[in-house]
Parts: sequence; C-alpha cells; structure tokens
Amino acid sequence: MNITMILEMTSEVDDRLVITSAGRSVTAVELSVLARRAARRFDGCSAVLYEGVNHLAYPVALFGAAYAGIPFVPLNYRLSDTALSALEDKHPGAAILRSDDLDSWIAELDDLPDPAPGDLTADLTDPDAVAVVIYTSGTTSEPKAAVLRQRHLLAYVFNTLEFNSAPVHHAALVAVPPYHIAGLTNLMSNLYTGRRIVYATGFDAARWIRTVRAESVTHAMLVPTMLARVVDALSTDGGGLPSLTNLAYGGARTPRAVIESALEVLPDTDFVNAYGLTETASSIAVLGPEDHRVAIGSDEPAVRGRLGSVGRPLPGIEVAIRDEHGGSVPTGVEGLVFVRGDQISGEYGSRSVLDDEGWFPTRDLGRLDADGYLYIEGRADDTIIRGGENIAPAEVEDVLLEYPGVTEAAVVGVPDPEWGQRLVAVVVGAGDAEEIRAWVRSRLRSAKTPDSIVFTPELPRTETGKLLRRNLISDITESETNPELEKNNA
Repeated sequence: MNITMILEMTSEVDDRLVITSAGRSVTAVELSVLARRAARRFDGCSAVLYEGVNHLAYPVALFGAAYAGIPFVPLNYRLSDTALSALEDKHPGAAILRSDDLDSWIAELDDLPDPAPGDLTADLTDPDAVAVVIYTSGTTSEPKAAVLRQRHLLAYVFNTLEFNSAPVHHAALVAVPPYHIAGLTNLMSNLYTGRRIVYATGFDAARWIRTVRAESVTHAMLVPTMLARVVDALSTDGGGLPSLTNLAYGGARTPRAVIESALEVLPDTDFVNAYGLTETASSIAVLGPEDHRVAIGSDEPAVRGRLGSVGRPLPGIEVAIRDEHGGSVPTGVEGLVFVRGDQISGEYGSRSVLDDEGWFPTRDLGRLDADGYLYIEGRADDTIIRGGENIAPAEVEDVLLEYPGVTEAAVVGVPDPEWGQRLVAVVVGAGDAEEIRAWVRSRLRSAKTPDSIVFTPELPRTETGKLLRRNLISDITESETNPELEKNNA
C-alpha cells in the first residue's frame, strides 16, 4: 500500500480538475502523468527535499517520490541558508526543489515522454515504507524528524473520509505552508474526496478573501492567527463569503473570542476545529459544525464552553488522560494526553516513543469531559514551576485575554533565584501593567499573577501560528531593555 493509491483511484473516476496553482489547473490524470515523469527524474535519489512554496510542483513532487519509493521531505523555505544546509546534510543524495526552480522544473516535466511500462520499479506494496519526513516546528526545542510511513497516512485518509464524496463544484483553498502536516493532509484528503485544490502562495487576509470569491471556494483551513485576520478584514469589508460552506481551523490554540467573532461574521459557514500533530498524521479529534452551533446558541456554561474544546476523537482513535506517573485521572481532571490508533506514528528517525501498548505521549496537557469532549490546555513542556507549584500558562493567558484592550497574550517562566521561575506576561494591546496584574489576581490565586507585564507589537509565532515561547524567554532573560519589547515592571 502506497499513497499513490489515492491518486490512482481519483484518476479512474472522471476528468474533473484537482489542482489550481498560479493560473494553471490539472486533472488527476494529468497530475499522475507529471508525478510519474518526476519519479523517473528521482531515479537514484535517496529522498526528495521540497524547499518551495505552495505550487503545482508540491503534489507532483510528493507523488513522484512515492512512485519512486523514496521519502518526501518538505522543508521550511523560510529558514536561513545555514539551517537549510544543515537539514540537507541529513539527506545525502537527495533531490532538492527550491522555490525559484519550481516553474522551470514543471516545464521540464511537461516536455518529457511518459514512462514506459517497467520504468518505475519501486515496490509500492510495502505499508511500512517511509512516505514522509517532517521536521517539527521546534517551538520549545530543536526540530525533530517525525517519520510518517505509508500506512499512517493511508489510515488517516481511509478511516475518516468518503471517497469521491465532494460535488464537482467544490474547491478548497490551501494557504497553510507545504512543510506543515496540514499542507500534506489537505492535499491527500481533498484529492481523495474529489475537491479541487486552489493553492495560495503566502497569506494575506485581503488576498485570501479575494481568492475565495474569485475561485468560488467552498472549503478552507486556517490557523488561528490567519482566522483572526480574516475576521477583522471581513468585519470592515461587508461583502461576506457566500460560497464558503466549510471553514476548518487548528494548528494552535484558538482563543474563544476569535471563534465567537468568526461565527458572527460568517453565520452561514460550517466551522470545524481540528486537533492533531505531525506525529499523528494530522487530525485525531474534531469539533464539528453542529457542535459549534449548539455551543454558540446555549446559555449553559458547560455547553458553550465546548467552543474551547477540540471536539471528540475521530473513528479509530483512542484518547487517554494520565498523570505524571502514567496512571489514569478522573473525568474532567487535567493530565497528559496519550493517543492510540493506526494513523499514529510517534517515530523520530529510527526511534519510536510509543509504549508497549501503542500509546503515543503527545506532551499536551488536557482533559476529557463527561461527554467525551477533549480540551487541550497547553504543552507540558510549557508548564511553569514557581516556588514548587505547577502553573499552566494557558490558564493565565485566558484571563489576560478577557482584559479590555489585550488582544494577544503569552505567559512564560524565566529563571528566578528565589522562586525558581517567575511569571512574565507578554501582551499585545493596551493597558496599565498594574491594572492588568490586579485583573488576573482577582480571578486567579496570587501565585498565578504575573510578576511583570511586557508589552509588544506582536508575539513571535511560526507561520502556522504556534507561539515561539523560547524566543520570548530568550528576549526577556538576555536583556531587560530589548528594543522589541517595552517592559513595565510591577
């Protein structure tokens, strides 16, 4: 079994368009031809390193690598030359595709003859063959090479989607970067369901809105920072997005205020919150459209609070909440999130972190309510230990976001000789530091009140919206007068 099955199945159905990129559209048959030609070009290579933007070359290279029987490795093209070279060195003998090369590379493939029978000799039947290697974003530590095998990706697609189920007019706008797991699974899931993929290069809220309207986009996926910008733009635009029937969001924690505003601005759009990790081959839990409608229309705090959840596990996925010693915790109690299922890899390089029963430690902190809804409260690695007490940044951040004038907030622990760590809140917006501290103190225990407030124009995030806490900690500890930050000690 190989992910080329998805392309082959789609090619046999009809001649609908499946990819639109930079003004060019191709059918599944045309995509398959280009991918097979690419596979011939990859003959003798150890892997395919994709260092480009969203482009027709992305699916061609992915499936070309699969036809050639070698791993596909999408890399963050925004990294420095030094960082990219270091990753390239980990894959000697690999073919490398960079943004500046993509147009000419596709043009070369257009002029090649089709492979003759027998030209492609790779074994496409091994479900344990490595399909993709994705370097994790490394928000708190150095990136790790997450390995996804053919069976992991196929399990995600086959267990959660219905083949060729999309009407012919459906189109999905993909703006998430190609080096993220969402970029990969957006391609496979939309191709499998028969939905045309429209690639966006980079992200700008106004341009994204124009593309949705111009291409009659029905489906899209945004990370929280993108969603917030689109909501802001639509609030002043006034034109709406009548074609957009489904909008998924995820990739990072989404403030409830953002999704509540989105539901108000796009009342006719179905919203889906998807939770997953690179190591789980994308989504493992989903808060569906009906969940959103019920929650936003409810006066019951517990039901409305589901807007802060990531929904329920997908078919074939098990979720367990454990304490730090591996024991189970009662319903509603926060603990470490473990997941198990056929799509779960949990493999880095040649090292697996699955336990003997196949459970993967996500390193996320979360809880399950009585109805099976999963709430993610943050990363275990982000936990601040102040005077021996464990403090989850997300709890404090939620309170900060309720303060009038604060639009974004991050709480980090920095070294302190007396307490071990002290709490520093980095906020985007306006306000008085002492008033903000008093606001938190009135709603949480004094131990969870930030020791100081830092104001900044923006928080450092990855392109997929994940907060780079290590950058904040480094800025604060290196210099109290960092020019990027205006610090008000309380």
